[in-house]
Amino acid sequence: MNDTYSELLIKKEVTAKDKMIKVLLIALIALMAVAGLLITPLAFIAAIALGIAAYFVFPNLDLEFEYVYVNGELDIDKIMAKMKRKRAKSFELSKMEIMAPVKSHRLDYQNQNTKMKVYDFSSGNSSHKIFAMTISSDNELCKVLLEPDEELLKNIEKSCPRKVFVD
Repeated sequence: MNDTYSELLIKKEVTAKDKMIKVLLIALIALMAVAGLLITPLAFIAAIALGIAAYFVFPNLDLEFEYVYVNGELDIDKIMAKMKRKRAKSFELSKMEIMAPVKSHRLDYQNQNTKMKVYDFSSGNSSHKIFAMTISSDNELCKVLLEPDEELLKNIEKSCPRKVFVD
């Protein structure tokens, strides 16, 4: 068998928005708990409800993306808080139109399409080399932001040599 396989794990960096959500939720929980003890028990119930909401929100703020490439198919899993894994998207690379660095002039035509759905599976760090892939998925054209390493990029380029640009 001659299978082509690559695997890569990318940690999404914590943004200021993520930090603000955490701080705000914790502050609201503390404020409601104090109000529940001093003012009214209904505020304590609100603190419990906010605590339950935080239980579901906090894991979504600590994300990692795992790229698995096998024979022309790219599967992207979202790993939340290093505990829960969920398939984010799966792409058949034969449907890909182009893949190039985000700042490449080769994407000028695709960047004009404002109706294109954007999936960001990168770390979010603009200093890293992020690639944009335009691909047809679920009968719609979408733009996928990835952060491949050399091996993954080489394997994708092998399967679609005229569609991948590394300039």
